[in-house]
Amino acid sequence: MSKLFFKGRIETRQNHVLSGYNVNRTVKAGTAEAPITVTVQSDERKAAIEAILEEKSIIATIIVDANQEENTVELDTLLNKPSTTVFDKTPNRNDPCTCGSGKKYKKCCA
Repeated sequence: MSKLFFKGRIETRQNHVLSGYNVNRTVKAGTAEAPITVTVQSDERKAAIEAILEEKSIIATIIVDANQEENTVELDTLLNKPSTTVFDKTPNRNDPCTCGSGKKYKKCCA
């Protein structure tokens, strides 16, 4: 329901607006306030992950347990953040051509 068309008590609307899932969190995963949890099966793997964590300055809790399956999902998510795709802007019809001929784009390469 939109805030503009809310009918009812104003204090109820304020409570409704303030509740819900916070998508703009200031606490980031992998910091001291919210360390990630990584489960590994051996001490050698723990040493390798500690080196990665130190290099990327990520704080994590590493659990060594040979009976559990290795779980590095949170670490993989932090290391492989998706980047935004940037496309080259295509020139408008009346812009100079990008090939350097000096003609308009519509007369040269369009």
